[in-house]
Amino acid sequence: MSHALTRTPRIGLLGTGPWAARTHAPALAAHPGAEFSGVWGRRPEAAAELAGAYGTRAYDDVDALFAASDAVACALPPDVQAPLAARAAAAGCHLLLDKPVATTPAAARDVALAAEKAGVASVVFCTLRFAQATARWVDEQAAAGGWYLARAHWLGALFSPGATSAYAASPWRREKGALWDVGPHVLSVLLPVLGDVTELRAAAGPDDTRHLLLRHASGADSTATLSLSAPVAAADAGVTLHGAAGRAVMPYWQDAAGAFGAAVDALLESVRTGVPHACDARFGQRLTELLAEAEAQIPAGPPARRG
Repeated sequence: MSHALTRTPRIGLLGTGPWAARTHAPALAAHPGAEFSGVWGRRPEAAAELAGAYGTRAYDDVDALFAASDAVACALPPDVQAPLAARAAAAGCHLLLDKPVATTPAAARDVALAAEKAGVASVVFCTLRFAQATARWVDEQAAAGGWYLARAHWLGALFSPGATSAYAASPWRREKGALWDVGPHVLSVLLPVLGDVTELRAAAGPDDTRHLLLRHASGADSTATLSLSAPVAAADAGVTLHGAAGRAVMPYWQDAAGAFGAAVDALLESVRTGVPHACDARFGQRLTELLAEAEAQIPAGPPARRG
């Protein structure tokens, strides 16, 4: 892998929404091993406001930000992110991508190929793979092996009456629902522990709820229930493994900005060593392939809703 760094790495930010403002920007500004080189967004006034809050520069021209950066962090809707990430890679920027990388396998593949062709490092920010407690747990369970079944759920309440999340207004989340928003989180835990998915079945539940049944390369099966429409009081997320050693429950996690800082560390380590990270653009491509396969099994049309 080329593009090794001989100075403090400069990392630019693409995106100005709540995720960028609450997680990416503060983590980049606080990171001791990187320089926050600037912000670009589709709304120039939002880029100027966010850049001003963290003492960096707003860019109207995304290519100018690429030229001023060694890496870019993306906080954009997936199908906006994908072509810009490929363009950034071609400009020589290492990639810190958000999940999902894209919502079509072809677009996700283009990102991975662009990174490989340019010789740049990539990391996909699947939060559970970088939050300290859950990252350690995933590594421990992957090393332990011997798992027979796994049960996963991510019940968000973004779209429920009484919910106050800033992310509920996100157009792409409204369009694509829980499968694409929280599905990557669950898959990012199940795959490293149980192996790649060899068989997949998907079914629709109420509202945007989706149920997945997965067979893994290890021989284990897993189930996952995903929703952004659960009642506020029922919101919860978890993964439980069952196997020869008994039962293992994923620990509670918090501090998304801290997890993002760890993802920055992982990207810089991959740049330094030339060793691809396990959660790189190729892994992001695989997540997109699985989610697209699940989506294709669910009939088109309005989701079932509770009466």
